[in-house]
Amino acid sequence: MVKRRKIRYALVMGTCLVLFVGATPVYYLFGTGWAVAMCLVAMVLPPIAVTLGSISDPDDPRDHDNRYGPNAE
Repeated sequence: MVKRRKIRYALVMGTCLVLFVGATPVYYLFGTGWAVAMCLVAMVLPPIAVTLGSISDPDDPRDHDNRYGPNAE
């Protein structure tokens, strides 16, 4: 289901944005180390979101837009 792919992508990217924006108050409250750690985690999340958004759904017969995988023709 294409909607499932969009939801997974949006959740991971939303988490990335929350971590990045939340690093500013964490910097003032807890110090530089925690803020840098949050930014590093946020830096890793976009490639993970793209990967999760590109995985085809084996239960959806209409999801044949990938060249490789369980629904490849």
